[in-house]
Amino acid sequence: MEDWAEIRRLHRSEQMAVKAIARRLGLARNTVRSALASEVPPKYERTPQGSRVDGFEPAIRRLLTQFPEMPATVIAERIGWEHSSSVLRARVAQLRPLFSPPDPADRTTYTAGEIVQCDLWFPGKVVPVSAKRLADPPVLTMVAAYSGFIMALLLPSRQAGDLVAGMWQLLAGLGGVPKMLVWDNEPGIGQHRRLTLGARSFAGTLGTRIYQAAPRDPETKGVIERANGFFETSFMPGRSFTSPGDYNTQLAAWLPRANARVLRRTGERPGVMIDEDRSAMGALPPVAPTVGESTRVRLGRDYYVRVAGNDYSVDPTMIGRFVDVHAGLGEVVVTCAGTQVAAHVRSWSTHQTITDPGHVAMAGQLRSAFQARTAAMRGPVPAPGTAVGQRALSHYDEVFNLPATPPCPPLAPTLQVVR
Repeated sequence: MEDWAEIRRLHRSEQMAVKAIARRLGLARNTVRSALASEVPPKYERTPQGSRVDGFEPAIRRLLTQFPEMPATVIAERIGWEHSSSVLRARVAQLRPLFSPPDPADRTTYTAGEIVQCDLWFPGKVVPVSAKRLADPPVLTMVAAYSGFIMALLLPSRQAGDLVAGMWQLLAGLGGVPKMLVWDNEPGIGQHRRLTLGARSFAGTLGTRIYQAAPRDPETKGVIERANGFFETSFMPGRSFTSPGDYNTQLAAWLPRANARVLRRTGERPGVMIDEDRSAMGALPPVAPTVGESTRVRLGRDYYVRVAGNDYSVDPTMIGRFVDVHAGLGEVVVTCAGTQVAAHVRSWSTHQTITDPGHVAMAGQLRSAFQARTAAMRGPVPAPGTAVGQRALSHYDEVFNLPATPPCPPLAPTLQVVR
């Protein structure tokens, strides 16, 4: 390469003859003539020697013609390949595009206020939910597609009530409602394009649409997928947490810095562009939507209700009555006929029993009153040693007008055989 460049410089700039150049560089004259005749640098090329897989290529092509998606391991079995698998995989990867039609993805453009993409991201078992248990709860992530503005919140579960409650909290903090919320086939939102009751009610109250992407279509949610990767590389490293509340506190403190970076896609800062995004969104509804999980049960004698695998105590005066149990993101509230009869901080663990000491004290009072009332109905208990009268059986015959019971015949004497 260096000789080729030097030969051409000496000949064109210094006007040196071929013989002089050959003598100066110590090269043959034919080498100098070849360098001057070539317009590109010389390149060493080795004659291909072929590969073992060349003889199998026709059989590979026949299989790919019928089954373009057939794995290389199956192809190796069908053609009787017994050599290196990497060589066969490389050839199959080279041939497969010839038989499988491409699926191009167009570059997507977004309009202000139109789309917010939603997803769940799992940080790993790093969140303490009890003294001895680390959990991996989901993080609800939402990104305004036009501006790239990121919102996120750690949730207790991926149930429909918690997902709807999380979306409402983030959109209320944003101060606007987009025209469309894009989800994948998350069971709490819906599957097979059929939304759950909670998701339909939420979308109707906000006046928006929830669109579920088709399976294996990552381009539909490309913005949120990149945001999830940003969480893994920029938020999680080097952090430790003491509780779910601590996780959300650290996350809320980090998000303004994340939204202050310049996006390569837009060349702008999401924290600045969100104003334009928000102004194009719809207004929040005048009445907040119903979020969380609500159930109605009849309170049993043990005066506890179960929510997400945990038991919460209720005022025992409500035993036997129907109570309404509402589980929000941070609190479990129980009401009876519109009156609150229990309120507890929601536990993010499972198999826990959460008890209000006031409920236990009230249960003790009710138990004592019940025992006293039962004792009064039974009458006074005779003192020890007191003689208790007994009636003859004939008295019962007279009361029920029954014939007199004949006396029992005497028993025959028992004979004892002595041997």
